[in-house]
Amino acid sequence: MVALTERVQRRLTVEKVEIATDTTTIRCLDWDRDRFDIEFGLKNGTTYNSFIIRGEKTALVDTSHEKFRQQYLDTLTGEIDPKQIDYIIISHTEPDHSGLVKDVLALAPQAIVVGAKVAIQFLENLIHQPFERLVVKNGDKLDLGNGHIIEFVSAPNLHWPDTIFSYDAKTQVLFTCDAFGMHYCTDSTYDDDLAAVEEDYHFYYECLMAPNARSVLSAMKRMADLGEIGTVATGHGPLLRYNVVELTGRYKKWSQEQTKAETTVAVFYTSDYGFSDRLSQAIAHGITKTGVAVEMMDLKIADLQEVRELVGTAAGIVICSPPSTGAAAVNAEAAINTILVAANNKQSFGLCESGGGDDSSIYPLRNKFKELGLKEIFPNILIKETPTEAIYQLCDEAGTDLGQWLTRDKAVKQMKALDSDVDKALGRISGGLYIITAQKGEVSGAMLASWVTQASFKPLGLTIAVAKDRAIESMMHAGDKFVLNVLEEGNYQTLMKHFLKRFQPGADRFAGVKTQPASNGSPILTDSLAYMECEVVSRMELSDHHIVYATVDNGRVSNPDALPAVHHRKVGNHY
Repeated sequence: MVALTERVQRRLTVEKVEIATDTTTIRCLDWDRDRFDIEFGLKNGTTYNSFIIRGEKTALVDTSHEKFRQQYLDTLTGEIDPKQIDYIIISHTEPDHSGLVKDVLALAPQAIVVGAKVAIQFLENLIHQPFERLVVKNGDKLDLGNGHIIEFVSAPNLHWPDTIFSYDAKTQVLFTCDAFGMHYCTDSTYDDDLAAVEEDYHFYYECLMAPNARSVLSAMKRMADLGEIGTVATGHGPLLRYNVVELTGRYKKWSQEQTKAETTVAVFYTSDYGFSDRLSQAIAHGITKTGVAVEMMDLKIADLQEVRELVGTAAGIVICSPPSTGAAAVNAEAAINTILVAANNKQSFGLCESGGGDDSSIYPLRNKFKELGLKEIFPNILIKETPTEAIYQLCDEAGTDLGQWLTRDKAVKQMKALDSDVDKALGRISGGLYIITAQKGEVSGAMLASWVTQASFKPLGLTIAVAKDRAIESMMHAGDKFVLNVLEEGNYQTLMKHFLKRFQPGADRFAGVKTQPASNGSPILTDSLAYMECEVVSRMELSDHHIVYATVDNGRVSNPDALPAVHHRKVGNHY
């Protein structure tokens, strides 16, 4: 099946597979989706997974995205008479999972909607019609008959505050919504090719789960009480069956590493269908790239004691678009007042306003923080329209600026440690001077680099070490294209000085610099000695850098008689 979506022709297909006894998945495959929330430039599309469990009673776990409305409903009604659906289990109410709940209820008005208390509240605002409901909490069970006893696991903030997991003891299937998923579209229902999916799996974790690492560990602790898990039925991407222990183990490892951070930033947002949650997620992602932990909290439902405790331990505070009207505004206002009372002048802050109709202006709040003596790290981010790739990148960079500010003392201390013989010896490894330039959709980036080396002959390939907190890091995944510009001996100071300076979040890195487009779309620096057009093949994660391996597709030298610039350092523990 093929359908037409906005602007361009997209491939939208539906797969129906029996994954366990009395259990069927309807997977809506969005082959060409090129953006999802804060992750831009998806190269492998995504899927929206829904599930039917048949006992003596029948439960539908999640629905799908509205872009699949007709295809999904045709597949669902072809599989089961909607009048036979007894329960609709809501893993969480984000539209990509619950976008068709209203449509399903129109076909199955007798169905009881099952979800966390917060999910039911959110759903009321989403569908604006009465429905039967069953509120469940951690440890509650729902007996569908024939051995299918569904146990619920509270998993708030993964990655919305209303998330629950559902575990069928008979089939050992755990339905996890966003957690353990990935944006990876493939005909394969399961994770049978680990090598093919692991980069997307990790990238998805970094973007959506790393800012909620403590919540990940809490949910996994509850999961441990369920018994054996044979299949993890995720909301996006292939289901986990062949590598369950390995891939869930990686979540635990990554989250434990994240929570060991010495510094924490509190990020407050509003879980609504505007942009507050997504913009805050982008800021949080930028923060975590610097090794700083993030705790995210929803202003609509925040417990005031938890707000006070979080602010009391945080080194930085970020607030995105508190609502000014409606029931949510009452709790949000109380939470904001609690934040102001608990804040102190040793903390840093940043604010974001997404321009929704119910958003409070953040300028009065900014003034209050400054009166309290808090340090403003990035200028107010004001978004009046639907966020673009460039806006998400701006938010990501703003978060990185905040994280780098909070870790500056640690960085300075490391730079001052010049008395180590090992550091001095490592610093004697010389490198060249290069500018990495890239263009990806609306977003462009550049980075001064010296850790570059040829890595292969056939094909021609090279490696680059990219620090995790560099803005261009998000444009250096497998399949991404860039240009390696080689600087010239005796003629590199101007370019080096330009790209060494600290840019404001979202600033044009190429303002005032002569460029021309490469065939791969990235900028070539006109004043460079040589350039190479490259495509990322793979990358390896290290403690503070990624090693990117790329093939060289094209290149040219502008002055064959000139020599490349060489970079010498005195010490190897910083640039």
